[in-house]
Amino acid sequence: MELTDAIYHRRAVREFTGEPVGREAIEKLIDAAIQAPSAMNLQPWAFAIVQDRAVLSRISTKAKVHMLRNLPPSSPLESLRGELADPSFDIFYGAPALIVICAAPYEGGEAAHGNEDCALAAENLMLAAYGVGLGTCWIGLSRPWLETADGKAELGIPANYTPVAPIILGKPKVLPPSHGRKKVEVFWHR
Repeated sequence: MELTDAIYHRRAVREFTGEPVGREAIEKLIDAAIQAPSAMNLQPWAFAIVQDRAVLSRISTKAKVHMLRNLPPSSPLESLRGELADPSFDIFYGAPALIVICAAPYEGGEAAHGNEDCALAAENLMLAAYGVGLGTCWIGLSRPWLETADGKAELGIPANYTPVAPIILGKPKVLPPSHGRKKVEVFWHR
């Protein structure tokens, strides 16, 4: 597959067949993810993998409760309050796997640009997944709870690591159409 094909056609997938994703496939995606550039070549990433449906369901419930409890009324996410309160709403959309890319601490403290580096790794992972016929979606709604001590403990993430990119993964039922792109502002220096 051409790289530009993956860049232009990868979509956020929220409907999955439920077919499991094998360990070898996930390991290949992680290998693609860690080819991303990182500030000062620190490579500050670590990966937490969840494939247990009961655990995914439990995390979904806890993340929704946390979000509802801490959602400011002025948030653009306020429109999701009803959906978040619905016990049948699964923030992971029935995906068979969740990969949480975490920023590891730097020996002297926080990793320099760890969040940015993990975001670069996440894009590599999502493009590589598309390239092998898998769908992904970054689930930002889960991140606030995953950042808590309880969230980290649930996934076995060390306390001094920061969950950055919670990405669901699975075989897509359908590939959503493009929503198009807004006209971009470009500021050329003269």
